[in-house]
Amino acid sequence: MQELDNVQIHFDNSGLWVLNVALAIVMFGVALGITTKDFKRLLLEPKLVFVGLLSQFVLLPLLTFGLVVLIEPQPSIALGMMMVAACPGGNISNFMTHLAKGNTALSVSLTALSTFLAIIMTPFNFELYGNLYQPTAQILKTVSVNPFELVKLVILILGIPLVLGMFFRYKHEVLATKLSSFLRPVSILIFAAIVVIAFTQNLDVFNQYVHHVLIIGIAHNILAILLGFFVAKIFMLSFKNQKTLAIETGIQNSGLGLLLIFTFFNGLGGMAILAAFWGIWHIVSGLCLAFYWSYKSSKIVIS
Repeated sequence: MQELDNVQIHFDNSGLWVLNVALAIVMFGVALGITTKDFKRLLLEPKLVFVGLLSQFVLLPLLTFGLVVLIEPQPSIALGMMMVAACPGGNISNFMTHLAKGNTALSVSLTALSTFLAIIMTPFNFELYGNLYQPTAQILKTVSVNPFELVKLVILILGIPLVLGMFFRYKHEVLATKLSSFLRPVSILIFAAIVVIAFTQNLDVFNQYVHHVLIIGIAHNILAILLGFFVAKIFMLSFKNQKTLAIETGIQNSGLGLLLIFTFFNGLGGMAILAAFWGIWHIVSGLCLAFYWSYKSSKIVIS
C-alpha cells in the first residue's frame, strides 16, 4: 500500500492543455444557461443559500476531514478525498435535480454561486485540511503548490468561462439557449473521453490500485449525499429542497479536481485514482437516486 503514494498517473502536457480547454468549454456551456435572475432568486431566499453553502463548503470538507482521521487511508488517497470535497458542485447536478423532481432553479443558482465562490473556497479548504492532517501535510511539503497559482488556475478554468458565458447569454439569449443545449452534452462527452484516454494509457496502474479506493469512494459519496439531505432536513426545508441539496452536496466537480491533481501533483496515484473513481461513481449514485425520487414522485401523483 505504501507504494500507492509514490505511483503517478502519466498525462503529457498536450493532454493536460486539452483537458484545461475542455473543462473551460464545459463551464462556458453551463454559464450559457445562467442569468442574473438566478442570483436575484437567491437573494429572495437567503436561508436556502445559507444552508446550501454551509453544506457544500463548510460541512462537507469538515466531514471529509473527520472521515480521513477515522479510517486513516493512504495519505495520497486522503488528499484525493480532500480535493474532491473542496471542489464546487458538478454541473450534472442540475440535470439530476430536474430528474428527481427537485428544485431545479435552486440547483442552477447554487451551482453558479458555488462555482464563483470556488475561486477562493476550493484552494482554501484544500490547503486548510491538507495541512491539518499530518500524513497529507508531509506530501504537501514535498510538492510545490503555490496557493496563488491554484487560485489563478481556478479563475481561468471556472471564473472566466462563467462570466463570458453569462455575458454572451445577456447579449444573444436565443443563440445562447441553442448553443447551451448543444455544448453541455458534447463538451462533457469530450471531457469524459479525454479522462478515459488518460487512464487507458495507465490502465495497468488503475486496475492494480482501484480496489484501494472502491469502498472509500462509495462511502464518501454516500455520506456527502446524506449530509446534504439531513442538513436541509434539520433546517426544516421542504422535501423538494432536501432532494436538491442532497444532490448538490453529493455531486462534486471531480473533473476540476482531476485537473488540479494533474497540474500540481503530477497525477499522484492515490489522488488521481480516487478523483477518477468518484467522477464515475457519483454519476451512477446520482442517477440512481434521481430515478428513485422521480419514480416515487410519479407514484404519488398517480395515486
